[in-house]
Amino acid sequence: MNRLAPLTLYTPGFAHYGIAWSPFHTTRLAVASAANYGLVGNGRLHIASIASLPGVPPTISLEKFYDTQDGLYDVAWSEIHENQLVTASGDGSIKLWDIMLNDLPIRAWQEHTREVFSVDWSNMNKDLFISSSWDGTVKLWSPERPRSITTLQAHTTCVYQALFSPHEPDVIATCSTDGTVKIFDLRMPAYAPPAPGSANFTKPLSAAALTVPASGTEILSLDWNKYKRYNLASGGVDKMVKVWDCRMVKIGPAGQETAFQAVGGICEAQFAGHEYAVRKVQWSPHRPDLLASASYDMSCRVWSTNPTAAGTNLVYIHDPHTEFVVGCGWSLYEEGVLATCSWDCKVNVFRI
Repeated sequence: MNRLAPLTLYTPGFAHYGIAWSPFHTTRLAVASAANYGLVGNGRLHIASIASLPGVPPTISLEKFYDTQDGLYDVAWSEIHENQLVTASGDGSIKLWDIMLNDLPIRAWQEHTREVFSVDWSNMNKDLFISSSWDGTVKLWSPERPRSITTLQAHTTCVYQALFSPHEPDVIATCSTDGTVKIFDLRMPAYAPPAPGSANFTKPLSAAALTVPASGTEILSLDWNKYKRYNLASGGVDKMVKVWDCRMVKIGPAGQETAFQAVGGICEAQFAGHEYAVRKVQWSPHRPDLLASASYDMSCRVWSTNPTAAGTNLVYIHDPHTEFVVGCGWSLYEEGVLATCSWDCKVNVFRI
């Protein structure tokens, strides 16, 4: 794929919110989108594929799409059925689709009381997935069950993303409007005990194994490093991409803040350069040092935790989009290939 000529798929009328590569088909992508920028109206799930023949430039095309009654905010492929995937919807529903069938989902769940903003399928317990919502909860699901298995009252405010650890099957990470990243162990008791002398049981919070005070503003995205068991990246409204080691979240003394200080928690590294909020971060599945970030400044940037010869951590900038870049995803099979999706209704696939 030519580095200077990204492949572009245009989905007129539907601004994007999430993008995911299939774990089974090397050239297949799913895109979650919404009409009217998700403010009002319906949504659409797009299934796209890249065709590459010897001697012919590769192309990207739309295989099929599914319309929904409300906007779609995220999508995740099944890790056990090659043609199935789940979507997160603005009406609080979660739907399971089979792309071998037309028109309707094969299953739907309606438990969240507000928008579902993320879904993630476990790549270890392959029959489970999780969802996070603006209602402050994270729910654990099996496609074979009519109701959720577990509900975590993870935050008191919107949970923008929840992700399974790629190393520990019962560990998940969450990020929220409250500026924290939390780590939960699903084997632990569901709810934290009330404070001594307290009789308030109206909004119990699930017990987190670790709470990282990551920012004074909203954390919009996080991702686990695929090679380093305890490393997480986060991005949010403060325009920073931050790297955390869960074993060593240091708390700096008051009045002695450093360049890596963030509301008490000191990260391992941070990358500055985006002009507006960072909407998505994702580690490379092929290299432990590479990290991509998508931003409201209409760019996707690639960072390395190892400084380049020029002394910078910035490796590459992709900026042909004309609206918010809200999603980025590394190809699972081809190193260095990234896909981005944006409010300009365009998917770009390119090589760094």
